[in-house]
Amino acid sequence: MAVNAVKLFLLAYDIADPERLGKVHRTVKRQGMPLQYSVFLVPATAAGIDALLGDLAGIIEPRADDIRVYALPARLDVDHYGRQLLPDGVQIVGEDSIAKSLGALVTPLNRD
Repeated sequence: MAVNAVKLFLLAYDIADPERLGKVHRTVKRQGMPLQYSVFLVPATAAGIDALLGDLAGIIEPRADDIRVYALPARLDVDHYGRQLLPDGVQIVGEDSIAKSLGALVTPLNRD
C-alpha cells in the first residue's frame, strides 16, 4: 500500500478535564466519525494522523490524559451489536476498501 494512501484508524481517548475533553472532541470530530463519545473512526493518511496527533498534543495534559490510535487492517472482520450508528436513510456508498470498511463498522447486524 502506498505511503500516502488513506487508511482507517480507530482513535480513542480518556481526558481528565472537561474543558480539554471538549477541545479534543471538537478537534477529532473535524476529521473522524464518532462511533461512541470518545471513540472515533478516522480515515487518514499516516501524515494526516500524525498531524491530528500533533494538534491533540497541544491540547492535552500528558500526565492526566490518554489518547490511543490503532491502524485498522484493510480487511476488517467486524461484529456490531446494539443501535445503528447512522440516522435512518443515511448510507455510506462507494466500492473502495475505505467505504466497505466504514459500512462494516457502522451497519448493525440483522439478528432475528
